[in-house]
Amino acid sequence: VAYGIGVGREGFLWKGSAHVGRKAQWPGWTPPREMLKRRPDLPRHMDGGIENPLGARALYLFADGKDTLYRIHGTNDPNSIGRAASSGCFRMLNGHALDLAGRIDVGRR
Repeated sequence: VAYGIGVGREGFLWKGSAHVGRKAQWPGWTPPREMLKRRPDLPRHMDGGIENPLGARALYLFADGKDTLYRIHGTNDPNSIGRAASSGCFRMLNGHALDLAGRIDVGRR
């Protein structure tokens, strides 16, 4: 199976290896402190739902026992797929994120 994705823009590219430490359906979004410094206009938290930028599913990437703050997730912006537009996360169409989340177990590299 192959999926189209959106990736991190320059300066926010993923590097390293990780495992799925957690999965969530319609996850809430709390922008990291560093993101809020760059974008103080962002909400401090957004509940899960159709307007949430994490989309329908999120796979939380962990390394060395810690949350990396990087995610593989759906998106509310399908036009970002195929572009380097995120703050480092891997964006997918919601249908693809649903499919991937159903195929991947917590703990998978």
